[in-house]
Amino acid sequence: MEFFAQFIDVVLHVDKYLAMLLAQYGTWIYAILFVIVFCETGLVVTPFLPGDSLLFVAGALAATSGGTFQIDIVIAVLLSAAVLGDNTNYWIGRWAGKRILAWGDRSRFFNRKAFDLTHAYYEEHGGKTMLVARFMPFVRTFAPFVAGVGEMSYPRYFLFDFAGAVLWVFSLCLAGYWFGNIPWVQANLSLIIYGTIGLSLLPLVLAWLRHRLAPKVF
Repeated sequence: MEFFAQFIDVVLHVDKYLAMLLAQYGTWIYAILFVIVFCETGLVVTPFLPGDSLLFVAGALAATSGGTFQIDIVIAVLLSAAVLGDNTNYWIGRWAGKRILAWGDRSRFFNRKAFDLTHAYYEEHGGKTMLVARFMPFVRTFAPFVAGVGEMSYPRYFLFDFAGAVLWVFSLCLAGYWFGNIPWVQANLSLIIYGTIGLSLLPLVLAWLRHRLAPKVF
């Protein structure tokens, strides 16, 4: 329970912890950021790691570090981590998908129609799904894996995934960088992090409410 409480504290006060890590580890902070974002986007078991707030705070910290933490390197590191993480996740999904199919051919519990529908959906809507999912916590972790399981064509997947990564990293890092020097932002950075987390979770809440309020069909 104590570990869980400490983890929540790190997520909600990533601004303080990131500044502490920069002071303690110097340029190794780039490697730490890479690992966090790679795991958040590349491993289906770590969707709880900070994403949006981390990018914003990294940009804000770069603006106030006096040049010791450079925004161009931050963007390059985080963009590389996001793309490599997603592609690792995709190929894990492709590997798992082949084994699901092999298992399904020998099992009466496997729904081949559902699998084929997933593949058809990602071929038709996978591009915009990857773009939108990039800005949604948890969803951005699972979307590449599902795209791999559904065997979305890789060139199409990579194109939209890379475009989403560019939009995600540049928009949040530069937002933090451009507004990081504003005194009000510095004084209320924790509040802004809460708002960023809340906004990124809003589509999930709306989707849940839409599902709950939809008329039931019997």
